[in-house]
Amino acid sequence: MATSSSSSLVSLLLISSLLLASLSEAKPSGPVVSGLSWAFYQKSCPKLESIIRKQLQKVFKKDIGQAAGLLRLHFHDCFVQGCEGSVLLEGSAGGPGEQQAIPNLTLRKEGFEILNDLRARIHKECGRVVSCSDILALAARDSVVLSGGPEYDVPLGRRDGLRFATVDTTMANLPSPFDKTTAILNNFDSKNFDAKETVALSGGHSIGISHCPVIHPRLFPTVDPTMDKTFAQNLKKICPTANSNNTAVLDIRSPNVFDNKYYVDLMNRQGLFTSDQDLYTDKRTRGIVTSFAVDQKLFFDEFAKAMIKMSQLGVLTGNQGEIRANCSVRNANNENFLASVVEEAVEEPGVWAGFK
Repeated sequence: MATSSSSSLVSLLLISSLLLASLSEAKPSGPVVSGLSWAFYQKSCPKLESIIRKQLQKVFKKDIGQAAGLLRLHFHDCFVQGCEGSVLLEGSAGGPGEQQAIPNLTLRKEGFEILNDLRARIHKECGRVVSCSDILALAARDSVVLSGGPEYDVPLGRRDGLRFATVDTTMANLPSPFDKTTAILNNFDSKNFDAKETVALSGGHSIGISHCPVIHPRLFPTVDPTMDKTFAQNLKKICPTANSNNTAVLDIRSPNVFDNKYYVDLMNRQGLFTSDQDLYTDKRTRGIVTSFAVDQKLFFDEFAKAMIKMSQLGVLTGNQGEIRANCSVRNANNENFLASVVEEAVEEPGVWAGFK
């Protein structure tokens, strides 16, 4: 298993090198919100996408799991207040931020560090012209591509938000892994996604892990009847208690490769979350799951279109918001040490991000 996984990772990295060379050949598609454009930084920061992809290739070569972390970070940003980087803001004396909401407690800390490192590299090359929310949208796209998923263009020009949502607002907007299909469809419908788009975006669970507190309720005191028995027995070994620190992969067939095997898992009753497995149980979405399981190109096409649409939720453009010098802090709260920190980050971006 370890040898097979290593070989898959090497193959993905070789493929990603070829994708980098052809990045400029990808054709834009889909409607664009006013204020965004496919070539927003063509003059002000022409190397933007190349900087991000080259650096993420290095990051993922060391730890491919960070790809899932960045993709999840983008989802959790866009579904709360829109794609304006509010999830990146740390809490303040005025109250806890979005990061303190229960669904966000397991966001990978390295993801925030990676984004600030990317920001420092980009600002060194171009000055402070690229928003953290644009960097996150591109990093999420590259997380998909460099894991084996579809290439797609990202409309750019987002500005960073000036405030984070409350914990209650964050909780109300993020779908729960315990939700059944009706709740999931209602949540996505409130953001103008139909059933096919909802199932396609759920395919983001093709990569990533989850923690035992989320998995345990499906195993104890009795196993969820929609779960395959052998799959359940294996999970019981991983999560014998609700407070176990262990983790389980979201897709048992190809956990580090972005593909359509997540849907094959669902058809075999091996979905990790209730919100995943119920997509196959519910007759409204069962056919969509099946269509993606048997046709990876169809899934890739629908996922790419849905991601482009999602990345434009509630964006700030023009004179709205700001372009943060530090993705974790509003500029207004950062002025006292801004100059010295930015200078240090630009000179030594790897250290700024915690990579030594």
